[in-house]
Amino acid sequence: MGIYLTGIAWVVGAAALAGFVGYLVRKFGWDEGRPDNNDAAGQVFTIVGGLHAVLVAFILISLFDSASAAREGSYHEADSLVAAVWAADSLGDGVKAEVRKLSADYISTVEKKEWPQMAGGGDFVSDTGWTQLDQLRKAVDKAPSDDDWFRERKTEASAQLWQVYEARQDRLNAVEGGKVGGVVWFALILGSLISVLLPNLFGGTRLAAHLVIVSTLAGTVTLLLFAIYQLQNPFGGGVRIPPDAFTAALTRLT
Repeated sequence: MGIYLTGIAWVVGAAALAGFVGYLVRKFGWDEGRPDNNDAAGQVFTIVGGLHAVLVAFILISLFDSASAAREGSYHEADSLVAAVWAADSLGDGVKAEVRKLSADYISTVEKKEWPQMAGGGDFVSDTGWTQLDQLRKAVDKAPSDDDWFRERKTEASAQLWQVYEARQDRLNAVEGGKVGGVVWFALILGSLISVLLPNLFGGTRLAAHLVIVSTLAGTVTLLLFAIYQLQNPFGGGVRIPPDAFTAALTRLT
């Protein structure tokens, strides 16, 4: 089932359930004095709903920022690798060939092995990529540095490789670091339930209007929770950042 159909199913299911609960409350609940409670219930709903809205907005903004940073980081990692290869091209034919081969192998590892693992939300990614980067570092280090030009190119290649190291670590951290913790999920779900159930304390509206109100509220809250769930992993779920940066980098190196 596609993500949009799944989201629609979540929203419709929550709206139907909230409408059913609202119907039961109105049909079999205690109606005496309910319209008189509108002021008190409205104040409580304003506080609870406001706090819950702030929490949801904060989490959504954080996840959107994390997804944008992960996308930019993948391009930074790939561009730094290309810059390191270009700098190493001036260090001799032997070093040039070795660095280009190791770089192509690293890109292949990222695209074919690491990306599917990250998309699946796996906490563990194999050390093959780290080993290949270490081999790249050693290939640059062993290059001759007989004059200032070679030393400058060697320093530039090493600096760009360090940028690759940092961007790679940030990319791997984004998989686990973007997940919403259990305590936060507890607060989100419990706050959503309270926010949806509180309108049942209001009186004065007709049954049909009341069901529309609670169903719409439940559907909207569920939609936001679904968005949070999908945005947890920037490389999977609803975001699903592709490895386009590394595909483009490999094209530039071949």
